[in-house]
Amino acid sequence: MSQRNTQSAKTAARERMRAERERQVKKEKTKRQIIVGGSVVVVLAIAAGVGWAVTQNNGSSGSSDHWASAADQKLVKPANTSGKDGTTVVIGKESAEKTLQMYEDPRCPVCAQFEQAVGPTIDKAVEDGTYKIQYIGATFLDDNLKGEGSKNALSAQGAALNVSADAFLQYKKAMYAKENHPDETTDGFKSDATLIKIANQVPALKDNKAFQKDVKKGTYDKWALTMSKKFDDSKGVNGTPTLMMDGKKLTSPGSDNAPGSVEEFNNALDPILKG
Repeated sequence: MSQRNTQSAKTAARERMRAERERQVKKEKTKRQIIVGGSVVVVLAIAAGVGWAVTQNNGSSGSSDHWASAADQKLVKPANTSGKDGTTVVIGKESAEKTLQMYEDPRCPVCAQFEQAVGPTIDKAVEDGTYKIQYIGATFLDDNLKGEGSKNALSAQGAALNVSADAFLQYKKAMYAKENHPDETTDGFKSDATLIKIANQVPALKDNKAFQKDVKKGTYDKWALTMSKKFDDSKGVNGTPTLMMDGKKLTSPGSDNAPGSVEEFNNALDPILKG
């Protein structure tokens, strides 16, 4: 996994965000950057199994007027969440002593690959009560690549979470399915119609008018931005996907990348579960 910016860079970015909102410019937050040879780049290394890093560029992203306005809206917290801002999303049996934290961006291609490869293993462990999962959503790819698909998809996930925790998990899985996950450069999730079409593959969301209304209305847009800030403020998280348990990051051998296979995942997780 590529590396994210330093804490000082994150602090500076949040300060610029505050100032820019006060001036009502067309940004909802500043961008993160990796500068190589004096130019800003986005690092893609999917073939090598490298995750997405938080980076920065200087363009505006997506419908910035809308998302700048959403930042000032009243926060609506989805059902099945906890915490002051409703950004604590923990799913699984209460009896499970361990919690697997999963940091993901809906547009992240490596997150999709991880879900396709390892998702069923995690689903079974959660069902068996081996551990719970805590989901932390990110939207930095909208900034890196320009667009709004990460924010729009995260908002739609909030609408699914409001229906049920199971609907949320199934919807997230459907988003990451090979046949549904768009090329990250196309910003496919910016379309409400696309998000609703994918949701119709989930029984609890199929033709669910209340869910569809929340997606179209952007009921959970402010929540998506608030969740994204939680990701930005997370210590030790350098990009997506990131997996952590008991403060320990799960990685492939000899790298900072998330495990890319069931075998790598189990090898990284088993010592923590037994510890």
